[in-house]
Amino acid sequence: MTQFRKKPVVIEAMQWDGTRESYEDIARWSNLAVQWSVSASALLINTLEGTLAASRSDWIIRGVKGEFYPCKPDIFEATYDPIGGTE
Repeated sequence: MTQFRKKPVVIEAMQWDGTRESYEDIARWSNLAVQWSVSASALLINTLEGTLAASRSDWIIRGVKGEFYPCKPDIFEATYDPIGGTE
């Protein structure tokens, strides 16, 4: 077996707090790639794997190829460290 280390990659991410204001910020940032399903209380994201739902407190990540996908807070915290700077 060969072991591998994940390459360090800088990503952009925003955390959805469940509010309309937070959704609007994410929608602008993602060029409307993320839609809010009010009935499901979730954000719907068209990903490379199909449509995924993000729940309140999930992080929305822009990947290295400009794609968007959700990430649960515990996985995000275990995988990413802040490097400072915000836009």
